[in-house]
Amino acid sequence: MEEMQTRPAISVLVVEDSRTQAEFLRYMLEQEGYDVTLAADGEAALRRIGAGRPDIVLSDILMPGMDGYDLCRRIKQEHPAIPVILVTTLFDPADVMRGLAAGADSFIVKPVEPGHVRSQVEAVLKAAEVPDPDGVPAPLEVSFAGSAYTITAGRRQILNTLLSTYTVAVAKNAELLEAQDQLRTVNEQLQEAIGDLSRSNESLEAENQERRRVEKALADANRKLQLMTSITRHDLLNQLAALWEYLNLALSVREQEPANAWRHVESAEGMATRISNTIRFTAEYQSVGAASPVWQDLWTLVERSKKYVSPGAVTIENTVPAGVEVYADPLVEKVFSNLIENALRYGEKITTITFSLREEGDGYTILCTDDGAGVLPGEKEKIFTYAYGMNTGLGLFLAREILAITGITIRETGEAGKGARFEIHCPAGVVRAGPETG
Repeated sequence: MEEMQTRPAISVLVVEDSRTQAEFLRYMLEQEGYDVTLAADGEAALRRIGAGRPDIVLSDILMPGMDGYDLCRRIKQEHPAIPVILVTTLFDPADVMRGLAAGADSFIVKPVEPGHVRSQVEAVLKAAEVPDPDGVPAPLEVSFAGSAYTITAGRRQILNTLLSTYTVAVAKNAELLEAQDQLRTVNEQLQEAIGDLSRSNESLEAENQERRRVEKALADANRKLQLMTSITRHDLLNQLAALWEYLNLALSVREQEPANAWRHVESAEGMATRISNTIRFTAEYQSVGAASPVWQDLWTLVERSKKYVSPGAVTIENTVPAGVEVYADPLVEKVFSNLIENALRYGEKITTITFSLREEGDGYTILCTDDGAGVLPGEKEKIFTYAYGMNTGLGLFLAREILAITGITIRETGEAGKGARFEIHCPAGVVRAGPETG
């Protein structure tokens, strides 16, 4: 029985100055059953070809000394039958023209892909087995991108080279389209992430605003607690001590001086009334800031405040435009009633109390004016203090506390003898005009 003849493996010479790339190509080709030899540069490649002719050469283009084009040209001059495939990171029409001018049979573009390498090697080897129908073609002069090239390849070789570059172009275009799809997906994910981040930032800002509001409320509550503690501990104890003193005096002289004893009792009664007012104030003061501020119609607030006073012959004029709202503590209505009550109590010759609104820059000023006795220069700020109010009434102190909840301030700017003038300044965002005001 005759021994089976085994076809020798196809020999491939790989010319590559990068040892890593060379070994990668060797491994790839040996997996396909090729016999692979390596050369580090063009001179070494020519020596190996001289020592033993390979079936095909794969050469890098960018190499020190002799580049891939020059090596291909030398191989075609000395061994025209050896096919040469150029392996390059470049991919430009000018590279194709230089390769054709050098006699290259095909191109492989880095990074190399095993399937593409196999198909190009098989196609070039198959084409080399069939004689070119044109025989030895005449040189063809081609001008491209400002350079002249002499092409000596036949039609089949040119077609194979162009097909190999077209195949690479199609593959690269497919990769580009896939990369664009991935980029589009990543961009959509990024937009979603930005949206999530924006919503998180808005939520965080809202939480921070709420935290600041709570911190301010806690600070205000602590300040109020300290004040009420001071009232309870200091004022009430002093007032109770005075009450007991009057009662003791009355008891001590009730038999010898009954008339004097009754005067002490009357003084004790007045002190009891003062204690009752103090306790009533602490209850009212405790309510300030207990509920969240709300938008309230300013004209309606002034109108409702009239119900809590008895103006008698005094006229109360409300010239505030309809539809204007103020953002304030729900107890703000007491501010206007306190201002009216204060004017009626201390205005002496007063005949008219007027409420009006004036726009000033970004904010507004609510005015309460009267034609009464006015406030002395040295008392314009004192009338808003707790200590002063213990003697004259705590309405103005309470009014300032209520307004301060939303950053509104109050001051007295009238002229003594010509009338009081209270200016309530509302910063931007605290007063808004409704549709009725345009």
